[in-house]
Amino acid sequence: IAIPFFMLTGTLMMGGKLGEALVGVLSSLLGRFHGGPAQVGVLSSTLFGGVSGSAVADASAIGSLLIPWHKRLGYPAAFSAATRAAAATIDILIPPSIPLILFALTANASIAALFLAGVLPGLLMCGGFMVACWWVGRRRNFPRVTTAFDAAAFRRHLAYASPAVVLPVLIVVFLRFAIATPSEVARLSPLYAGVVSAVIYRDLGWKRLNDAIVQAGLATGVVLLVIMASAAIGWLLTYDQMPQGLAQWVQENVHIRWLVILLMNVLMLFLGMFIDLPAAILLLTPVFVPMANAIGMDMTQLGVMMVVNLAIGLYTPPVGTTLFITSALAKVKVGQTVRELGPFYLVAFGVLALVSYVPASIVQ
Repeated sequence: IAIPFFMLTGTLMMGGKLGEALVGVLSSLLGRFHGGPAQVGVLSSTLFGGVSGSAVADASAIGSLLIPWHKRLGYPAAFSAATRAAAATIDILIPPSIPLILFALTANASIAALFLAGVLPGLLMCGGFMVACWWVGRRRNFPRVTTAFDAAAFRRHLAYASPAVVLPVLIVVFLRFAIATPSEVARLSPLYAGVVSAVIYRDLGWKRLNDAIVQAGLATGVVLLVIMASAAIGWLLTYDQMPQGLAQWVQENVHIRWLVILLMNVLMLFLGMFIDLPAAILLLTPVFVPMANAIGMDMTQLGVMMVVNLAIGLYTPPVGTTLFITSALAKVKVGQTVRELGPFYLVAFGVLALVSYVPASIVQ
């Protein structure tokens, strides 16, 4: 129930003037610094994550706004594509996250706990990517916005974008204090998005409402088809007792906890390069849940670790969804984009190591 309503929230919000407002407020704040225009993209994805929950939607919507702007400034098209491909995956860590909902569905875990746990890794990824953009921008002397900071314009853009920016905060508050269940929050979100679009942005007509519903329906249909196919495969895996067998093999042959986590990460990273993220979550969760139980790993930690792992696969060849989308938008070869992704891979692996090995009690 939550998936289609969160999809509808994203299409309602980002189909109108919100995207331009987000880019405006962030470019006026960061555009003058080294790598600032690229940092605008990273922060836009972090804020957009609280609206869409889909990395593919982010790569398409924000990428179509930012990549032409970067090219007009004189940014290398491949670096702009790489920034967007990596930053778009922040969406699936900041609540509401469609992949975390899918994991909760498969592992019988708490959606509210997963949403709360995804915030810190998402913010760490955001900060790390912004540092990477600053470092590359300074080292290669990328162009910056030359106009002076206009405080009045910044306040105007900020006020205009604030109704959408507070949506992820409201979602976390509602879940954290048990004001509403995840499915209730999902149903309230498109209502909020519709009121904001109609009353504040005044860009919600019948045509755009129809387009938003159709887009959300198509995106939901794709996810549900994956769920249907993976359910059949999951039944076969369960019937053959493959997850239990793999967990038993690990228990009998690998007795060091950190090594089990490392093996899980390597497997997820490898498979994430070839399987799209929703399908990978639905197929791999039944395999890794028994292994996590065997070493005493919490399901919330496993879910966040899996999503961070598989998010890296979204911008890793040969089957990187956001990688191909942003390369097409920038009109560059995928290989050129991959060569620019080095600093972003380093940040992502650092966050993955923290998620995998730092106990939750230390960061709470």
